[in-house]
Amino acid sequence: MKAAWIAPLVALALSAAALGSAQANQALATDKCGKCHEMDKKKKGPPYKETAAKYKGKAGAEDQLYKTINDPKGDHPEFKASEADQRAVLKWILSL
Repeated sequence: MKAAWIAPLVALALSAAALGSAQANQALATDKCGKCHEMDKKKKGPPYKETAAKYKGKAGAEDQLYKTINDPKGDHPEFKASEADQRAVLKWILSL
């Protein structure tokens, strides 16, 4: 009987954790990228949603974007965050 309510509670806890992670990644993107990027509006760089649409369904999109933002010869300014934080932001952008 107890097992019948444990599974839904675990699912709810995992959903809440995923939502919290998405919000944290959005906050990190705003903090680290907000000077040049916005959700729907072009600033110095493309909007997050435009980038998400451009890479939607493409294999290796996260790795390609990671290389782009960290290319010392590229035009993207230094992304002052750990690799884990950078990848978290990229995953959030690609999830839009």
